[in-house]
Amino acid sequence: MGKIIVTGASGHLGTSAIRHLLDLGVQASNIVGVVRDKAKGTALADLGIELRLGDYDNAASLPSAFEGGEKLLFVSASSMDNTLRVRQHSAVVEAARNAGIKHIAYTGFAFPEKMTIGLENVHMATEYMIRTTGIDYTFLRNGFYLELLVNEGTAAAVEAGTVISAAPTGKMNYVTRDNLARAAAVVLTGEGHANKIYELTAAEPFSYDEYAAVLAEVSGKLVVHKALPAPEAVSAMVSAGVPEGGAGFMVHVVDAAIENGEFGTPSNDLVNLIGDAYTPLKAAVEAAIKG
Repeated sequence: MGKIIVTGASGHLGTSAIRHLLDLGVQASNIVGVVRDKAKGTALADLGIELRLGDYDNAASLPSAFEGGEKLLFVSASSMDNTLRVRQHSAVVEAARNAGIKHIAYTGFAFPEKMTIGLENVHMATEYMIRTTGIDYTFLRNGFYLELLVNEGTAAAVEAGTVISAAPTGKMNYVTRDNLARAAAVVLTGEGHANKIYELTAAEPFSYDEYAAVLAEVSGKLVVHKALPAPEAVSAMVSAGVPEGGAGFMVHVVDAAIENGEFGTPSNDLVNLIGDAYTPLKAAVEAAIKG
């Protein structure tokens, strides 16, 4: 087998995917991590991973980064400028085609046809670009990261006893980033994934009420969900230390879409790909609170 190239290798998703590739038996010598700064990839280099410089904003850097690759894990760009991201992605796709990559696994966005928050346009455009190359593809349509809710701030939410949102009844199909990385590694090391689309979301979406109930169950403390009008929810989040821009995005964009049902579609694709490695909501909360 030729080399597996992983873009964004020093980021959380790329690093986790490489670790799962190693766990699934891929030799370090068969993995290449593409990074913008090799200094940020020292942990991967210590594992024997070859690091190559490649920058989505510098198309000329990508051909050498992809040289000799058979499979490419194309981790989508992180810019908040969606128009810029389309240009960045086109540079990656063209370079992959010219380098002779045989299979592209692209980390997109779950159920984009049902979404209206703007991100879906970037990912559908990229999927169509990949199709133009004739290269085998697997579209890993990733759900939002559960880490948006379950993170180092979870214990503080438990202590406060309140989960704030602007989505009274909507449900979320969030999953852990590590589970998504595992799915990517499974696809890159297995058979039968060519030209497939996987909607990688929770099999059982949950509401903020249900999330608060899990926090209470795991911590043994009273935790309730308080749904507020959007302006009040933003103010409450800012008062709790969330930057105003981030609070506004979460409330006016994400919570609005949640309440509109856009994040409530379930899928068994992730569970089917990674099996017992799947992390349910309660297990993720236990890990965040109890360590």
